[in-house]
Amino acid sequence: MGAVPIVLCAWLLYVTIRTILVYRTQVPGPWYSNVTSLVQKYYEFTRRRRLWIHHLHKVYGPVVRLNPNEVSFANLDGMKEIYQSGGSGYDKASFYDLFMQYNCRTMFSMLKRNDHARQKKIFAERYSMTNVLCPDVLDGIQVRAAKVLQKIKSSTDCCLDVYVTLHCYAVDCASHFLANPRGLNTLDDVNDFKMMQELSYHDTLRQKLMEQYCPPLDKIANIFRPAPWPLTKHFILERARDTQLNGTSLVHSLQAKSTELDTVQIAAECLDHLAAGIDTTGDGLCFLMHELSLPRSAKIQESLYEEIVQNPHVKATDLPYLDAIVMEGLRLFPPLPMSLPRSVPVGGSTISGYKLPGGTTVSCQAYSLHRLNPDIYPDPDAFIPERWLEKEKRVERNRLFFAFSAGGRGCIGKNLALVEMKTLLREIYGKFTTRLSPQFTADMSIDDQIIASRPKDQTCVLKFEERISSSSQ
Repeated sequence: MGAVPIVLCAWLLYVTIRTILVYRTQVPGPWYSNVTSLVQKYYEFTRRRRLWIHHLHKVYGPVVRLNPNEVSFANLDGMKEIYQSGGSGYDKASFYDLFMQYNCRTMFSMLKRNDHARQKKIFAERYSMTNVLCPDVLDGIQVRAAKVLQKIKSSTDCCLDVYVTLHCYAVDCASHFLANPRGLNTLDDVNDFKMMQELSYHDTLRQKLMEQYCPPLDKIANIFRPAPWPLTKHFILERARDTQLNGTSLVHSLQAKSTELDTVQIAAECLDHLAAGIDTTGDGLCFLMHELSLPRSAKIQESLYEEIVQNPHVKATDLPYLDAIVMEGLRLFPPLPMSLPRSVPVGGSTISGYKLPGGTTVSCQAYSLHRLNPDIYPDPDAFIPERWLEKEKRVERNRLFFAFSAGGRGCIGKNLALVEMKTLLREIYGKFTTRLSPQFTADMSIDDQIIASRPKDQTCVLKFEERISSSSQ
């Protein structure tokens, strides 16, 4: 080969590389993010992706490149464009292929927003606040809240591992909503309790990452590893076939639409909803009750108690300070703190001033949105429920709130989760005070899963003290 072709090839290679790097380096970020995704994968496998992204945003600002084809946003403009523009935002990234159930795509794992919109219409009515507050659903939640109080009263020295109890409460409430009257009773039934353990203690992070990044190796590993959630999957399939369920149950509603969903598809959706319900409610309540039990939150407990006892006939969903506490808990400890990836549409888009080509993965994570916007959430690392009672910037606070994602593809079970949380908190803090057990030394830092979070040591032992006046309420 002569010198001219070599020089020409070298020049073309230089121009190509320079063009790619110039485009990529327009987006802030560490140098390595322009050329490799290995650093990101390292932080994912070591369970530190969320904190790594948060650190990058603190260093580089609200827009940061994570790898050659992924950009993270921690501002309102980015969140609105990605999740709310054009009717429910961008399509989901292929990451959501990891969340198929029974080999079926569910509403959560559907990539195209139009497919999701059609599927959502089947569920929307059942998850409306009106239906969540109907007697059949609300009475079931209240019965399960009463069982939690029984557990508290019967516990040794009134000390209880609320991580376990709250996840039992969450899965019992969710399964009641799905399959009343044949939901789970994990608070009392040993066999049902095993299903809660499957859902709450099964660590799928590295397994899911292997499935995403190295499918052939994952298939080999599957030969030797047990199938996840065997008891729960069997239970859900049985309920999907059950024709004797209450008319207000989700399964009954889906069965009535059998022309749109077959039995396996119904089971896939219900398994998704059960797993999601235990994360949002169980982990959200656990982090929140731990915070309320710290000495610095004693005054917050007293203010909540006063609101509850002064409004005995007001619904839990209508108590403003209780609502503020729940919102602040979900802001500071979002059950889904991780990135929720989307794909830039064909033709590219401009987000927060940066032109990105089609196919680029873009995302926001609640953990950073809720902590890196002090103009909207002043003193963002502090637990301050009162911020939600202030009129100033109320609209901005609600717009930036990302605990349940945002837009048309946000969590469809949001209303159910909020009612479950508020109902139980009202029952507990209207009758008890809580503080950390004297022997409690567990690590309550947020532990990353593939998309959700949980307390690192998966235990939270609180001491309950019954209020003297509770018997006269």
